[in-house]
Formats: sequence, structure tokens, C-alpha cells
Amino acid sequence: MNGLSKGMLKVEVALRWDPSPAGQPAADLDLVAGTYPADDPYGSPAYVVHFDSRSPDGTIYLNRDSKDGKGFGFDEVMTLELERLDARYARVVVGVAIQQRTEDRTFADVAHPGLRIREGYTDLATEDFGGVRGATAATVAEFVRDETGAWGFRAGVHGFEGDPSTFTRVMGQAHRP
Repeated sequence: MNGLSKGMLKVEVALRWDPSPAGQPAADLDLVAGTYPADDPYGSPAYVVHFDSRSPDGTIYLNRDSKDGKGFGFDEVMTLELERLDARYARVVVGVAIQQRTEDRTFADVAHPGLRIREGYTDLATEDFGGVRGATAATVAEFVRDETGAWGFRAGVHGFEGDPSTFTRVMGQAHRP
């Protein structure tokens, strides 16, 4: 990155999956983002954005939320306006959690899950969750602010086995560079 680059500015994370077969309970996948302060970037998140919330300053929000995968294209979409995120935050981790309402579900139990991360018209990453089929949740992206204030992107899917509320507490601790 050169000295004039601001890094990543506005990113879209989009999630899709097919509806469950007839007679089966609906699969519900949720995008989740945790924001971490500069003084403790691998500790507890300062706040978490998920299906019924948005960031306090409006910089991270869901554009679309699906409870069953019925829709056209991407069923759930989250926008991260990194350029507007307060300087006290140095890291944002994005994950996908599968709701565990009626039975335990993993990515192997979800029909054709897919993920796309893009900035503008540039795809930064795509994923089919094939490497974490036995997981109930996964981190899918990490955005890190460097010493100049520019945001960078670290791709990588890391599976998690457990309930969604535990996942949101530990999703930023699992993988240090």
C-alpha cells in the first residue's frame, strides 16, 4: 500500500444458501461482526452486530436478513463502512453462525451455502464452507487497521463447534497472525 492509500473503505459480505428440503426445518444462517478496540484487539469484542442489531454509529449493518434461505441470489448481506469506523477500533472479525433451534446443524446440513466478500465490484473472497463442514459457525474475514489508519483484509475460514452465543464471545480470539 502506498502512502496515499486509505485501504479498504466500504465492504459487503453476502451469504447465500438453498432452502431446506420439504418437510425439514428451515436452515437459518446469520452474519455476525465483532469490533475490537485497538488496546485489546484479541480480547472481547467492544460490540457485536447480528440479525437484530447494528453498530452504535451505524457503520456496520445488515441490508438483508433471511431466516430460511428463500430468496434470489444472496439471502443475507452485511455492509461494513470501515472508513467511518472510529479510530479506537483496530479490528473487525466477520463470522457466520448457524441457528441451532430445533436440532444441531453444521455446514454439512445446509444446502449449498456460499459466501462472497467484495469491495465495490471487486470480489475479495468467495467460499462454499467445504473445509468446515462439521462446524456450527465459522469466522470468514478479518479487517485490520494498520499504523497509518488504513484497513487491510485477511481472508480465511476457521470453523467453530458450539452454540452461536459462545461463538460471538470467542470469534476474535481464535486466530492470531
